[in-house]
Amino acid sequence: MQRQLVKIGSTMDVRYGTPAAVYKELFAEYKIEKVFTNHDYEPYAKKRDREVNEILRLRNIPFHTYKDQVIFEKGEIVKDDLNPYTVFTPYSRRWKSLLNDFYLRSYPDKKYYSNFYKQAAKEIPSLRSMNFKTTDEYFPSKSWEKETIKKYDEQRNFPFIEGTSRLSVHLRFGTISIRELAREAGGLNETYLNELIWRDFYQMILWHFPHVESRSFKPEYDKIKWRNREKEFEAWCEGQTGYPIVDAGMRQLNTTGYMHNRVRMVVASFLTKHLLIDWRWGEAYFAKKLLDYDLAANNGGWQWAAGSGCDAAPYFRIFNPDLQTKKFDSHLKYIRKWVPEFEELTYVKPIVEHESARKRCLEAYSAALKK
Repeated sequence: MQRQLVKIGSTMDVRYGTPAAVYKELFAEYKIEKVFTNHDYEPYAKKRDREVNEILRLRNIPFHTYKDQVIFEKGEIVKDDLNPYTVFTPYSRRWKSLLNDFYLRSYPDKKYYSNFYKQAAKEIPSLRSMNFKTTDEYFPSKSWEKETIKKYDEQRNFPFIEGTSRLSVHLRFGTISIRELAREAGGLNETYLNELIWRDFYQMILWHFPHVESRSFKPEYDKIKWRNREKEFEAWCEGQTGYPIVDAGMRQLNTTGYMHNRVRMVVASFLTKHLLIDWRWGEAYFAKKLLDYDLAANNGGWQWAAGSGCDAAPYFRIFNPDLQTKKFDSHLKYIRKWVPEFEELTYVKPIVEHESARKRCLEAYSAALKK
């Protein structure tokens, strides 16, 4: 972007600091007439934008915000009574019924080049100056393979197969367009399109129900008496639970910043159901490790696994790690890659027994929900 702007005699002006401090600098250097930005639905971002709006209002500067990172937002997909959906299936039906070319079209940019403010090129702050560190970890490409998306519904559940697009990190940081992806890839596979709809759904839930950031969507689930054993949590974080599929997922996450989606469900279920550890602990750990961390999707996925979410698996659905392995990694290729010692005597013993953990979980959930 900067190279394109410099060619036409303009530049990006990138600042590092709090919004209030940066705007103070900008007011001293520019005559600002209007400010334009795009919507962000996270509670912190909403608070930040309110503060910026107030800073601008005191100077009579209009503040214009627009939809960008989703196909449908806020109250665009609602029930007939204008209340937000809290169940995915009817939401997705309405989403698809309203979708047309207007919502998928790209917006022109080159014809506006002449409108950019002309000034000498400014240096962009280095990532190092903002306390980022370089890494040699693999970073997914932002291009997508049509064949992968065509076969998405057949391959997406098998963690050893490269059967997913790995585009979530690019959607998270805006390095690809959600409209282009939905327009081109969504038409290749209905299941893949549903994943993009889930993304809109969770952003909508976060907007209408911001309490989910720190509390259960269903208040009664905050009455669960979690065990929260720190040593067991550490074993889970380090991939040392004695359950190979769980340990493989956690080691993949710790090494690469990515975990296959099927395995994310397994490890989340294990933490919340087998170990009875508060889903917020797991959510925070994923937030720290995931390259594609997105508050709405991460929160939605964890609450789904814990049973506390708006459209969650029932609390009595407890994934059996062994059955999940037989179904989705029957040849143990994924496990052998990440837990090569799992068949050795040196491999850690299971930190909990499945049937007794399942019984304990059902009792704890049942007791909380009866209250």
